[in-house]
Order: sequence, then C-alpha cells, then structure tokens
Amino acid sequence: MDCAIIGGGPAGLNAALVLGRARRHTLLFDHNRPRNAVTRESHGFITRDGISPSQFRQLAHRDIAKYPGITVKPDKVTGISRAAGGYIVETGSGAGFKTRTVILATGLKEVLPAVPGVGAYYGISLFSCPYCDGWELRDQPLVVISESSNAFVTAQMVAQWSKDLLLCTNGRAVLDAEQADMLERKGIKVERRRIAALGGEAGMLRTVAMEGGYEYRRSGGFVIPAWDHASPLGKALGCSMTPDGALLTDALGRTSVPGIYAAGDVSVVSPSQVVIAAGEGSKAAIGVNTDLTREDFYR
Repeated sequence: MDCAIIGGGPAGLNAALVLGRARRHTLLFDHNRPRNAVTRESHGFITRDGISPSQFRQLAHRDIAKYPGITVKPDKVTGISRAAGGYIVETGSGAGFKTRTVILATGLKEVLPAVPGVGAYYGISLFSCPYCDGWELRDQPLVVISESSNAFVTAQMVAQWSKDLLLCTNGRAVLDAEQADMLERKGIKVERRRIAALGGEAGMLRTVAMEGGYEYRRSGGFVIPAWDHASPLGKALGCSMTPDGALLTDALGRTSVPGIYAAGDVSVVSPSQVVIAAGEGSKAAIGVNTDLTREDFYR
C-alpha cells in the first residue's frame, strides 16, 4: 500500500481523490463519525455552498469510487507502528495493514462552554464559525458565548453580520477594561455574569437567561469551543506541534516524522472550513506522491 489515510472528512476524501488519480494504491479509513454531524448545511465552498455534510460525503464517495486504486475501510484505527519500509496501521477489528506512508486527517473535537443546554442549539442556531454561518444570521439579535481570550476579536468579527450583539463571557474574566469599554462604545453589550439557561425549542434559540434573573431575547449566535485532537495518533507518533496545538507541517503536509503527513483541522486548527480542509488534503496527497516518486526513481 502506498498510503493509508486516517479520517474520511473533507481532507481525507480529497487526499484520496488526488492519490487515486496519481495511480497510488490508497487505503482510506473512515468509521463515519464526523464532527460536523450536527451541521445541517456547510457553506463557503464554491459550487457546494449550502450542501449538507451527508450529501457532501455521498458525492465525495461517488467521485473516489471511480479510481480502482482507492479502497475504503469502515474501520477505526487504533494505532500506528513503525515497520520496515513504512508503517503498520492497526484497527479495531484486529487487522493490520502495511503502508509506505500515512496521512493523518483525523480532525478535531470541540469542548463546548459549560452552559446549560448549549448542545441542544449547537449546529442549529448556535454555531462556531461566523464565516460559515454568519450570512444566515445576518441582522438578527445575536449572542457570542466565549470563555476564551478570543472573545474580544470574535465579537468584533461577528459585528460584521449583526449590530445587535451580546457578548457573554459566562463568568470568565477574558476582557480587560479597555476591551470592554471599546465593545460597549461600538454598541456591543458585554455580559460578564454566568449564563443560567438558554431558552427555545427545536434547536432554535429564543432567550439567554443570566444568573440573577435578567433575560435577553436572542435568535441565534456563536459559541467558541475549546479544541482538542479527535485522535491521539499524531502525538503518539511523536509529531511536533505548533503553539496552538496543531500538528506542525510544511507546505506539502509533511510532519516532523518521516512518512507521516497531516491535513485538515488536525494541522490547521483555525479557520475551520470544509474548503480549507479539502485543500489541505490535496496538498498532503501531493506531498506523499512527490516523496514516493522521488524514492522510487532513485531506488
């Protein structure tokens, strides 16, 4: 096997497409548990704006099915070990697969702020990316829920889509006095108290209730989660990390470990978009093919 791709999101699927077209024997491991399963529509990808993640996946699998060098395995990868001439990919079914190279496209998982009931609205009326979902929420009364130091910048950004904006820090001291004053002067309400409850139905936000009893009317907004790797494989292999926690890669997806490549959210934590992940998958696949071609030529 020339390459094993771990992860069947946009990065892994696009990497498989490029390698299949390069006539590389490619194994795509995809156990179909995507982070964006709660998302109804994906935006910002030209010709695919508004597509559902499930439809995107169906179209992608239809595309890669045309290339006989690509095999899809609906199995979870549990480990990767070094072997002569490459690696052994170990799976939950107990099977092991020998491969010359590996692309890690395992993505991230989000940890939502500790707000009661936030999961019921996430992906329906509360989102994580204004570039992905800001247009659909334009000019509505919105809330930004952020417990991180990015609260100030995120509020600035979301104000591009709506001037009726509430920033909730959920009891966290993430703004200094100057930042809070600047936001207030721009008409952005800052609420430092903890959120007691979110109100609404069928995933559609209607109210944000604060401790102490005050309630705001909001119809949607953005939640800034903390991010972590969905899989420990990169760390277990000893891949170097960036300061923001991504796997460190070069321009063609090569990690610090020879033969291991990374693509998608796992190497580009932010911004997190389908089109960026797909592009990163293409670059990593080109990196794999470039290196294998060179290796074979001088063998």
